[in-house]
Amino acid sequence: MSKAAHAGTLDPKVTGVLPIMLASATRIAPVLVDSAKTYIAILELHGDPLTPLDTVISQFETVVFQKPPKKSAVSRQLRTREVYDLCLLDRNADQALLSISCESGTYIRKLCHDIGLAAGCGAHMGELRRVSTSCFDDSELVSTAQLTDAAVWRDEAKTEHLERIIDPAEIALAPLPGVTIAPSAAESVATGAPVYAPGVMTADKDAQTAGQTDLLVCYTPSGTAVCLGRRVGSFDSDRGEVVQLERVLI
Repeated sequence: MSKAAHAGTLDPKVTGVLPIMLASATRIAPVLVDSAKTYIAILELHGDPLTPLDTVISQFETVVFQKPPKKSAVSRQLRTREVYDLCLLDRNADQALLSISCESGTYIRKLCHDIGLAAGCGAHMGELRRVSTSCFDDSELVSTAQLTDAAVWRDEAKTEHLERIIDPAEIALAPLPGVTIAPSAAESVATGAPVYAPGVMTADKDAQTAGQTDLLVCYTPSGTAVCLGRRVGSFDSDRGEVVQLERVLI
């Protein structure tokens, strides 16, 4: 494998899901980097909340303002991130177990700190585990040791072992709207041409209603992902450009 990329980082002592893309699959990195994440976190309380904790937590299930910490790879400017779902799973005297589904780039450590301030007792993040990124979850994780072991097998045995632990890139693209294009159109797209209406065979419901800022995937009839793009025309048309290329995948 000549290239590799990862979809988001995991801080030291944080465990869980970190999708790794190999070879030409690195071209789909933006899809996974920007996808929603789900975490399980331990909230360490510094005292008794002055407001019921479940009431406080419900207030953070919204768009929140955050400034990246000093030790971060991005500019320390105030920004917004959306918390889609925030649940109190369990609670004892000085700890709370939280489930957090949020927009990519949300700082869970900062979120825990802010929850503590709102509760009137102070708090910080204890342990943290990322349980999902997009369609990948922690039910079938592969360690780097397993990948290394599979790579040392030879010939057919090596291929068999690698296929067991490396998924095709199309799995990561499955949540996106999809369009099937003719093989002849796919050949043109491979050289940088956009997708024209006559080349479209079918478009799923999500693709037909996609906005011009929404990413979609174009596939060959055999299911191979050809490109990422954005809809710029009607799939019901018989002429003109309908998908503007964002990234060619083959």
